[in-house]
Amino acid sequence: MHRTLKLLALGICANALVAAPVSAQVAPDVTLTRLADCGTPQAPTEVNLRFSDTYAFDDLKVQFVFSCYLIKHGNNYMLWDTGHSMTAPNVAPKISVVDQLAKLGVKPEQIQYVGISHYHGDHTGQVASFPQATLLIGQGDWNAITAPKPAAGVNAPPFAHWISGGGKVEPLPADKDVFGDGSVIILNTPGHTPGHHSLLVKLREKGNFLITGDLVHFHENYNSNGVPWFNVSRADTLASIDRFKKLAQTFRATVIIQHDARDIGKLPAFPNGAK
Repeated sequence: MHRTLKLLALGICANALVAAPVSAQVAPDVTLTRLADCGTPQAPTEVNLRFSDTYAFDDLKVQFVFSCYLIKHGNNYMLWDTGHSMTAPNVAPKISVVDQLAKLGVKPEQIQYVGISHYHGDHTGQVASFPQATLLIGQGDWNAITAPKPAAGVNAPPFAHWISGGGKVEPLPADKDVFGDGSVIILNTPGHTPGHHSLLVKLREKGNFLITGDLVHFHENYNSNGVPWFNVSRADTLASIDRFKKLAQTFRATVIIQHDARDIGKLPAFPNGAK
């Protein structure tokens, strides 16, 4: 009996040793790449009137940029935001998202998911270039886009393909673990818009990154918990900022504020990506 138990234990240990490398091999590599051009920056902007409902920033001017990101998960791809349209007055990108992806050897039909932080035009302008992708967007924003008469600021036209039922859409009422392994999580952070979401990406070498969407727009805004007057909910915005900061602490994450030029250097210059 003792000999039988001993042999059984040795067999279990041997199976564990065999299984361990297999598990390690199935964990996919994840890379995060900031695209080079998702809109043409304008001159530094005075932020006191529009970006603080308590007029907290005096004569501060901030250089805003427009950004979107490609996440590669094994052989699968997700695009996070799609920047301005190629016809947007004054701020149109000089090179399309599709052409930038081509420099990475990625075709539009290879994009499995397009994650949209929120419905504003500087984040949704080129979404129609990816009709085969599953659209991941907050439930509140999807409701606004599909309303009989979308409100001012709701950039509904680029979503016509999904609105008509031609493409697959997942309206997100909460968080979304995109690939099911915790490496890429779309985070529910309402307030700027009803269904606003941010993004958590976990990398093996460079660590964890939190990408804001428009939860905040610039460093001073983030540090002071500032709320733009045009946000749909002050209370939701403050709760979302609080959650985001706690996540940043929990995961020791690098925070990337999508509109702040000072955060461009936190990721490698295109076409390189962080791993």
